[in-house]
Amino acid sequence: MLRQAPDGGKIKASGSCLNWNDLLSTQRMRPSHGHKNHYDGRNAFEKDYHRIILSASFRRLQDKTQVFPLDQSDFVRTRLTHSLEVSSLAKSLGEQTSELLRQRGIEGAPNPDQQKELSDLLLCAGLIHDLGNPPFGHYGETTIRNWYKTHLRSLEFRGKPLWTWLKPQMQADLENFEGNAQALRLVSKLHFMVDEHGMNLTSALLNTLIKYPVNSLAIDANTEDVRYHKMGYFYQERDLFETICNATGTMLVEERPEAYIAENTGEDAGQMSFGPDNGLRRSCRHPLTYLLEAADDISYRTADLEDASRKGKITFGQLQDSLEHSERLADIGDEKLLEQYRAVVRELSHRLSIAREKKIQNPELYAIQNWIIFVQTQLIQSVIESYAEHYPKIMRGQYNYDLFHENFAGLLLDVLGDIAYDYVFSSQAIVQLEVASDAIIGGLLDKFVPACINFDTELEQKPVDKRLMDLVSDNYRANYYREAAGRDEGYRLYLRLLLVNDYICGMTDSFAKNLYYKFNGIY
Repeated sequence: MLRQAPDGGKIKASGSCLNWNDLLSTQRMRPSHGHKNHYDGRNAFEKDYHRIILSASFRRLQDKTQVFPLDQSDFVRTRLTHSLEVSSLAKSLGEQTSELLRQRGIEGAPNPDQQKELSDLLLCAGLIHDLGNPPFGHYGETTIRNWYKTHLRSLEFRGKPLWTWLKPQMQADLENFEGNAQALRLVSKLHFMVDEHGMNLTSALLNTLIKYPVNSLAIDANTEDVRYHKMGYFYQERDLFETICNATGTMLVEERPEAYIAENTGEDAGQMSFGPDNGLRRSCRHPLTYLLEAADDISYRTADLEDASRKGKITFGQLQDSLEHSERLADIGDEKLLEQYRAVVRELSHRLSIAREKKIQNPELYAIQNWIIFVQTQLIQSVIESYAEHYPKIMRGQYNYDLFHENFAGLLLDVLGDIAYDYVFSSQAIVQLEVASDAIIGGLLDKFVPACINFDTELEQKPVDKRLMDLVSDNYRANYYREAAGRDEGYRLYLRLLLVNDYICGMTDSFAKNLYYKFNGIY
């Protein structure tokens, strides 16, 4: 039985199958009002693609850190080249999984037209999945979280501690800042093109972007359910989130509410509330989110290794030894899985032999790069098979893991992650990045957060605070004024704190560094 959502959309009962007609919803927050012509054969997602490619937000990724900060080499990846790789890989995964599902005659498989659309959608999702990341990548995210955890209770507004003005979810949004949630906010509101709807992308694309369909109060890093490991949207975007989920049919009614009562947080819960039938509404992941996540994992785990080898952070011998003697292998009781893994590892030596036979100038580097391409092929095949295996549960909104859960690809990715930690993330350059991120982003927050507290109030502002707020982008401030209209003091304060985050997250690495230098008299 389908239930009516508050905005007119349909809410599915838990156990009901999702369907691709809804999942590929072309609904936008505002209907497109551009000039239509009879020779434009693009589908809605191809139009999304052009909106993304032409955006300033996408271009800024060329000067945002992937792993190695502000690197001078044109080989080492930036956040832009990483996004292009994820985009290409995600599109390929969409095409291949759809084809496999149809060939096996699996019920509910996308038809050929839907295959084309979902592949185009995944191409777009890969491009924007990291748009919300602040300067210096994941280190920047950590700095923002830690800054608010440290300072939120030491600041005051109108003689009261700052945090007392904020609802629990507002406070949790700041202390659990997540680039994924910021990306949703950016593309839907902050990137000014025509009006307040930002890029005005399709609901299907926006839903695919949301890796974690829960709010900041529902986070549980210890659960096996990957949906709860981080948050997918801020309190300010809770209505947008629900609209998106209703449009795509990913809002479900759980018939056993007792299973979710522990996570329900009342009126602030957003994605969880009791319906008239005493069921509990919750959202499930969009089925394409699993493929986007897999593309991202494959891309960065293999790319980190390739970049590290190119920069001399890990040698052929160190890589081979780490692969053959990983501590993770001792915990694997499945001999078939172990043999799959060992076969892939043996291929590394084989690639070295080929390189030497060809008299390649740097055979070990060649072998590593060639082996990584082979590994990517193996991982892609594993993802396709895993998606087909779990497809019925995915389409019922009941699959709670990623596509690498308890399989060969998951083992290999875990080992590659361990190697990256030992040889890449413990390197001097990355340690320096952590320190720089803390100093630069933390320093900017030190300036802008106090400056924003009395902004847009009758309270007196220091002249320097006025000038600081004048630096914030016009479209970000315009969005603040739209959102703040008619809100109470606490809500407006929360929006001002989001405004600071919007400004900092929109910076490139170089812009953030140079602004910090100017503030501190460094020339």
